[in-house]
Amino acid sequence: MSRSASSSRGQDEPTTAPLPRCVAALVGILAVAAALAAGHLVAGFVDPAASPFLAVGDSAIDLTPPPLKDFAVRAFGTTDKVVLLIGMGAVLTLAAVAAGLLSRRSPVPGTVLAVMLGLLGVAAVYSRGNLSQLTVLAPAASLSIGVAVFRWLHTVASRRARRLSGPCAAAGGMGPAGTDRRRFLVTSAGVAIGSGLAGLGGQLAAGRVDVEASRAKVTTMVARHPRPAVPSGADFAGQGTPTFLTPNRDFYRIDTALSVPRLRAEDWSLRVHGMVDRELRLTFDDIATMPLQVRTITMACVSNEVGGPYISTADFVGVPLRELLARAGVRSGADQVFSTSVDGYTAGSPVAETLDPGRDAMLAIGMNGEALPAEHGFPARLVVPGLYGYVSATKWVTDIELTTFADKRSYWVPRGYSAKAPIKTESRIDSPQGLTTIKAGRLTVAGIAWAPTKGISKVELRMDGGPWQPADLGIEVSGQAWRMWRKEYDLAPGSHTVVSRATDGSGYTQTADQVGPIPDGATGLHTIVFTMT
Repeated sequence: MSRSASSSRGQDEPTTAPLPRCVAALVGILAVAAALAAGHLVAGFVDPAASPFLAVGDSAIDLTPPPLKDFAVRAFGTTDKVVLLIGMGAVLTLAAVAAGLLSRRSPVPGTVLAVMLGLLGVAAVYSRGNLSQLTVLAPAASLSIGVAVFRWLHTVASRRARRLSGPCAAAGGMGPAGTDRRRFLVTSAGVAIGSGLAGLGGQLAAGRVDVEASRAKVTTMVARHPRPAVPSGADFAGQGTPTFLTPNRDFYRIDTALSVPRLRAEDWSLRVHGMVDRELRLTFDDIATMPLQVRTITMACVSNEVGGPYISTADFVGVPLRELLARAGVRSGADQVFSTSVDGYTAGSPVAETLDPGRDAMLAIGMNGEALPAEHGFPARLVVPGLYGYVSATKWVTDIELTTFADKRSYWVPRGYSAKAPIKTESRIDSPQGLTTIKAGRLTVAGIAWAPTKGISKVELRMDGGPWQPADLGIEVSGQAWRMWRKEYDLAPGSHTVVSRATDGSGYTQTADQVGPIPDGATGLHTIVFTMT
């Protein structure tokens, strides 16, 4: 080989060896961890919802197309938010690894990617209408710490880095040797521990609001209002139906809140404004001085498929909403009660249904003998019987505006759902479960039916394609609540198919037409197949 060729090859070779792949990936992962922890720590002091990780997740929920949202609810149920967070964590981990691998020779590619991720967090926080400008400090801290830690670790790892051809597990193949190797390991461990402590500090800071102490005070007040006794025969829980009242821990929860707002009753207030004669600003103490009512109400989610689980019943305690609105004076022409949550979520309820004295719409502060659980809207939420929750049940409500459907559209309406959504007359078979095997003989088929504000007058079953036959109904507790039913059969061994349908108090019988949840609730007849042996 000639001297000139050798010299030329030497000039083409890099003067600094690239980082081993595992080291480069670790640098990216630790930098992202430090960035998220820093943002979470700052958010704990300015507003927990400003944590970049959560803010990006909230934005993802807002941008999710309705069909995908309904798929997530069907597939994952009430764990859909956990699945989203896990998915986001996986994506961020992959992005961190990519940033590291792209930066084996230079920190520039990783720095650019870190800045892009940081700006995404800034945009997510800035776009949240319920967050103040001060909360941008959280993603700004995340951005600056992420970039700084990435470049710092990259510099430490690059010292005396050697070119390696073998895998990471090869002897001596982890990068910096001797003192520099130990320095990198110590620095990495320090970043990992610091990130963990910062994340924990942010969590503790976010939890400094003592919601449970506030709930305890409200529970004492709520408990002074006796709940109606559930009559014997209201449910057939021993034969497979739910209990008539759903325990708070089992009450379904479907909402857009990635993190549950932590708001004390002492800090809460409600503004009533818009097309009213007098704007109101009410504190929780103001609500506590008003006469409270207890009402048994069934609530249902529009995402519920035929036969689905997202329906529950509770005794709610609160102030009649029509009395609050009467204090403000609803002006002629207003047809929408536009409510806003502390986290920015909005819902629109028809004024006529809200003011209907037979409907018992309320500003609820209690649920089943205690204060509202935090995840169900403490300190206060709306409950308008007979309407799907997305237009009637704003949790953590802080603002009510009287307006028109033409002037304002609530959260789900631009996403393809109807502005008005009365709960549809439906029934569900709870026992036996579909595709189960049962010993031949006498069998009780049992379930629930609901048509809030109308009540259930009849439930019929069709077994194996035969004629419709009436089921025995449980005692009706309230026209706002579900009603249990059951029917006994003597069945021979083999496969059987049973279908249910309900007729409400207006005489309307549940339709057999199969329609999905979008735009205003699913319809169809619940059908199950089981085997007798």
